[in-house]
Amino acid sequence: MLPLAVNLVDRPVVVIGAGAIGAGKARLLVEAGARVSVIAREILVTPPEGIVSIDNRSYRDGDLAPYVLCVAATGDPVTNDRIVDEARRTRTWLNVVDDPARSDFYFTAVHRDGDVVVSVSTQGASPALAQVIRTMVRDRLPSHLGEAAAILRGERDALHARGESTEGYSWQARISQLLDHGDDWPTSKRTD
Repeated sequence: MLPLAVNLVDRPVVVIGAGAIGAGKARLLVEAGARVSVIAREILVTPPEGIVSIDNRSYRDGDLAPYVLCVAATGDPVTNDRIVDEARRTRTWLNVVDDPARSDFYFTAVHRDGDVVVSVSTQGASPALAQVIRTMVRDRLPSHLGEAAAILRGERDALHARGESTEGYSWQARISQLLDHGDDWPTSKRTD
């Protein structure tokens, strides 16, 4: 497995199935900025806000054609087999819920603080363990990492605007200053 951060902003993705797990995956994809469509014979859970379309029907061969990524959350092994076959033919990235062996990617347990994203994976072995580890890590992190990242982004942008390269620039002292609550540090409290 190679951990990657994937930019899904304005990319078309589909979730097939609208139970609790499908709705949860759809919410994560919407939060990532993807254009999420749902195909489901039954809408068992209210889909999250931001869904582009909901087709209230069963999966059909050819449904994956417009999408770059698919989550199969049908709970039906026969339907999932058909989705896997189409995904392989169309080279659509696929996550089959609770079937990591047939998935191209896994959802990770995520902690976000502004632009800082901490992601934990067990490669599909135990999502519950990944969530526990994510919480353990989150609870040990400074509460203001997102603000530090925003300040550092501004400082990098200013260097680039002056035509200076940031390559070879040592950021360690500045990062330590920000994380140790330097004089120019805005106050913040953890909200999660």
